[in-house]
Amino acid sequence: MAPRRHSGFTLIEVMIVVIIVGILMSVALPSYQESLRKGRRAEAKAAMADVANRQEAFMLDRSSYTDDMTRLGFGADPFTSAEGHYSIDSSGACDPNGPSDITRCYTVTATPVSGGIQDEDTRCHTFSLSSRGSKTALKKDGSDADDLCW
Repeated sequence: MAPRRHSGFTLIEVMIVVIIVGILMSVALPSYQESLRKGRRAEAKAAMADVANRQEAFMLDRSSYTDDMTRLGFGADPFTSAEGHYSIDSSGACDPNGPSDITRCYTVTATPVSGGIQDEDTRCHTFSLSSRGSKTALKKDGSDADDLCW
């Protein structure tokens, strides 16, 4: 009688595969999460562009901008973006070197919803767009973000 051969994997072989998969995941997962964050940032930019378009239409009709998002046709002030990741608001704070007046200029700001997924985005946390065309982004700590955010 010939000795019987067992087919299958040994415990050491399985552990080696688990370790390799773990190393691959530790490299791939942060990169994947950053890609998701970048995609959600596009949501903020699109919502801000929508507000800017509505502000310009409001200006044509009433010769003034507004800081009340409901007057622009949104359901709330501030309103939450389509996917619910950002809170979008508008203000008259658009001239850092002088007085600001909502009748002449506006700044739209997108801030991640507190406790939401995008609130963990430390690199490009808050976005702003002014009626004068300036675009800014801030890190979560409040410092200026790099130009790659826009």
